[in-house]
Formats: sequence, structure tokens, C-alpha cells
Amino acid sequence: MFLLGTAVNSLLIIIGSIIGRFLNRIPEQMKTTVMYAMGLAVIVLGMQMGFKSENFLVVILSLAFGAMIGETLKLEDKLNDLGVWLENKIGSKAQGSISQGFVTATLIFVIGAMAILGALDSGIRGDHSVLYTKGIIDGITAFILTTTLGIGVLFSAVPVFLYQGLIALFATQIDRLVPAALMDQFIVEMTATGGIMIIAIGLNVTGLTKIRVANLLPGILVTAVIVTVMYFFNR
Repeated sequence: MFLLGTAVNSLLIIIGSIIGRFLNRIPEQMKTTVMYAMGLAVIVLGMQMGFKSENFLVVILSLAFGAMIGETLKLEDKLNDLGVWLENKIGSKAQGSISQGFVTATLIFVIGAMAILGALDSGIRGDHSVLYTKGIIDGITAFILTTTLGIGVLFSAVPVFLYQGLIALFATQIDRLVPAALMDQFIVEMTATGGIMIIAIGLNVTGLTKIRVANLLPGILVTAVIVTVMYFFNR
């Protein structure tokens, strides 16, 4: 049952989104204030993650090269197109609500160390406790996001399930091939790199910026490459 933690995580996102959908009839002014509060909280979370870096040059290079790759592949446009496709299928009256909710929630839920560490624990040791904890956090976040961004948040459960499920599926191979010290270094720098992306999401949520955060996602892979090269070079 290596997918149990991932399944529970995804289910709690769905439950939180459904509850938020039924409780979304709040005054517009209150909704705006809650949105700003969420954005500020996300920014602080990202700052905490960003400060974990032990070599910030890795973070800078990862974001720079990741942005180049993401802009070339137009990942943000593809993710938005998927959200619009969902919107058209459901026939939402609020133009853009499903797309915005889907993209924002997906980025928040998949960026971070808990997703990787939890999925690895599920796949290697059958320990789902990290993903259970992440699921509770994600469920509460989904509830709050849905009250402001709409039902599109619910559909973020699908990429969360696929992303974490694939890591859990190949966890034993990853554990066998990747040295523990290398994995620890990657987690640290990946957390910091993801933290900068989380800050960008928070700024977007508050409306201060319109950073194409999805186009920064390849930075996570670039982090893995840089950390791997540094690990074997310094041996």
C-alpha cells in the first residue's frame, strides 16, 4: 500500500475544497482580506524555506536556469490551458476562477520537501505519517483557498496524486541509486529553491506581482543536477 499516504493526501485536498465550496458565500471584502492574509502567510513560509540553503549560489543558478527552461517550454501557459480546459468542461460562470485556483493550489501543494520526503517514506518504509501530516495541512489550505479562488483548487488533487505517487512508486530505486548524503544535500537546496517559488506564489496571491511561477519549476531539476555535480566533484 505504498500509495496510501498519497491517496489520503489527495482525498483531504478534495474534502477541504468541497467544504470550502459550500462555505464560500462570504462578503467580498472579507474574501479579499482573507486572500491577502493567505498571501502573506505563504510569503513567510517561503522565506523560512529559503533560509535553509547551505549554498545560496545553488539556489540562484537553479532559479536562473530553471526559468530559462520553463520559459522555453512555456509551462505556465500549458498549466493555465489545462485549467481553462477544466473550466470549459465544467462550464464555470466565473471566468478564470477554475484556472487560477487549479494553478495556484497545484504549485503550493507540489513545491516543498514534505511531498518528496513523504513519498519516499511511503515507498521505502511504508511509513505514511509525513504525507498524513501534509494532507491535513493541504486540506486546511485547500479549504481556505477554495473560499477565495473557487472550486478549481479541488482539481489540484490530481497532479498531487500523480507527482507523489510516481516518487513513491520508484522510491526503492531512488534509495538504492542515490547516496544518503547526496539526497540530504538535494533536499536542503530543493527546499530553499522551492521556498523562493513559494514567496513568488504569495506575492501573486496578494496581487502585488504576476510572476510566472510554473516556469520556475524546472529549477527543482536543475538543483538536482547542480547538487549531484558538486557532490561527486567534492568527493
